[in-house]
Amino acid sequence: MALCRGLSLLAIHIALLASLCSAADLFVYFDFEVSYITASPLGVPQQVIAINGKFPGPTINVTTNNNVVVNVRNKLDESLLIHWSGIQQRRSSWQDGLLGTNCPIPPKWNWTYQFQVKDQVGSFFYFPSLHFQRASGGFGGFIINNRAIIPIPFDTPDGDITILIGDWYTRNHTALRKTLDAGKGLGMPDGVLINGKGPYQYNTTLVPDGIDYETIEVHPGKTYRIRVHNVGISTSLNFRIQNHNLLLAETEGSYTVQQNYTSLDIHVGQSYSFLVTMDQNASTDYYIVASARFVNESQWKRVTGVAILHYTNSKGKARGPLPEGPNDEFDKTFSMNQARSIRWNVSASGARPNPQGSFRYGSINVTEVYVLRNKPPEMIDGKRRATLSGISFVNPSTPIRLADWFKVKGAYKLDFPTKPVTGPPRMETSVINGTYRGFMEVILQNNDTKMHAYHMSGYAFFVVGMDYGEWTDNSRGTYNKWDGIARTTTQVYPGAWTAILVSLDNVGIWNLRTENLDSWYLGQETYVRVVNPEATNKTEFPIPDNALFCGALSHLQKYGL
Repeated sequence: MALCRGLSLLAIHIALLASLCSAADLFVYFDFEVSYITASPLGVPQQVIAINGKFPGPTINVTTNNNVVVNVRNKLDESLLIHWSGIQQRRSSWQDGLLGTNCPIPPKWNWTYQFQVKDQVGSFFYFPSLHFQRASGGFGGFIINNRAIIPIPFDTPDGDITILIGDWYTRNHTALRKTLDAGKGLGMPDGVLINGKGPYQYNTTLVPDGIDYETIEVHPGKTYRIRVHNVGISTSLNFRIQNHNLLLAETEGSYTVQQNYTSLDIHVGQSYSFLVTMDQNASTDYYIVASARFVNESQWKRVTGVAILHYTNSKGKARGPLPEGPNDEFDKTFSMNQARSIRWNVSASGARPNPQGSFRYGSINVTEVYVLRNKPPEMIDGKRRATLSGISFVNPSTPIRLADWFKVKGAYKLDFPTKPVTGPPRMETSVINGTYRGFMEVILQNNDTKMHAYHMSGYAFFVVGMDYGEWTDNSRGTYNKWDGIARTTTQVYPGAWTAILVSLDNVGIWNLRTENLDSWYLGQETYVRVVNPEATNKTEFPIPDNALFCGALSHLQKYGL
């Protein structure tokens, strides 16, 4: 349950945060009890991670500039951090919920996150970031609504629906983790869940009896904003609703040029908002489908999520075959062209009154360039590891931001290379040295055989180009310098590259990673360190009073919380 209070009732321990906020910026409070429960989403009882006894967890629903306070009680048998994917944590990487910035919350402890959703709108989600836990759940939606004074670029929808899709294994995260630690791949998922539930029995051969499926009830003639998040492990999914157009309106905090799609590929970690009008005759219910992409579809037919869209005046159950997804087995450009078609709505207001396009990213001079290349996992010191530019990241025992604050030497190296290293790969805690107020160009080169999606904390970056082959300096001639979408997670196709531009105006330590959970677990990540040489509370909040300590700073931890 969330409670709003004025600043006059604010507790003393967040007084500093309050002093930097407007009196109109409300505080919104949530309690998260994170625990294991038994569920059977694919018909097999298994241990999943629930929040307040629910799987998936509750949707956080707030408004631009609200101050969000989430008290997390860890009832798991291992440590925990919650990451707020896409929430920029302006001036406060302390709250990002990743090992580069936070010490873990030990079992049986609680810890309170407190952050402002400063100058943001849109559709995001949260999840547990440690120990492969996202593979067992613990995730939920995160909505940031526009302030009343800022118009949205479409008529107010009649309803708002959150849909969480993702591949799923009947083995829990600890078993999957052991498989990776043993140097093996995870293999094909056992299914795809929609809002934590298995598929509707559209086919008695592929779907067994007794599976609980998701039903979404709608009213005829109404238009709904449907927010879809791929919270899975490593599978790109094609999302579609039988006989209904998906009018794309927003992705990860940016309003898009509005275009209709019959289906859209949603890659791991990505979020989209669609406007969907219930304009069918409701002769039956309709299928909602999330099916695996870029795989042998004849073998992966059972890895399909199916839910039901139910009109209140529906005349019967859904029946017959599922609506077909893209028929592009031999056309590798279809999906990429679809991704290129997603454009920034430069005339729409975002979180502020001025149009999104008033930030003319295409006319800013680039100050630093990083080419980051990934390859298939390889052996390093006898372990199967994933790399980025030849480096497999090792999380430090003392988080990077804490190490900086307390001047702990040797916790990490500020030497991540601008280009892929030659020679054998290595395992290191190597970090990118970003320049405060610099403008960074990052080329993500995917030399793996599978799709990757990359996420950067702390920012929305501009996706300015993507193509197959090896990126070269001449590739810049293809960049979109006007209305490339600003988002937090972008896909990089196998054997291809994606180029992003990011304005480094947010001080902190920010994670840059693949969202493919298996490769992330095996080290395919780094951090970007952005420091204001003129240290000031105006560009970064000081360390929170309730900061946890670990590693070289363990002696500072006085008591359990």
